[in-house]
Amino acid sequence: MVASGIEAVLLLSARLLFGGVIAFMGLNHFLQLEGMAGYAEFKGLPAPKLSVVASGVVLVLGGLGIVVGAFPLVSALAVAAFLVASALLMHDFWAVNEDQQQDELTAFLKNVVMAGGALAIAVLTAQSWAFSLGIGL
Repeated sequence: MVASGIEAVLLLSARLLFGGVIAFMGLNHFLQLEGMAGYAEFKGLPAPKLSVVASGVVLVLGGLGIVVGAFPLVSALAVAAFLVASALLMHDFWAVNEDQQQDELTAFLKNVVMAGGALAIAVLTAQSWAFSLGIGL
């Protein structure tokens, strides 16, 4: 089913806002590679620099896929999976000192809510997207 005019514009706006922010977050993985790799190492991730680069690729491609409608289901599910994994591995508010708990809880909740948004976008791929490249799942 193709969305009506206002629905198409709203969905496009949601895709631009959500996917654009996700892609920007991924770009920051490259712009702040050393700092993020240091944090990933502090959190105990193996191959921290490679992990930051790989997650940056997932976010940039996933975000852009959502924006332009290329492989939107795969893009949204990859973004959701990254965000849930990141929430659990990187923002473990339950395991940090009390003075760090609020910052980690905020980051954890940000990732969880964005994962929910990505899953909602995945569900919306069942309909045809206006203003979309319309390729892939």
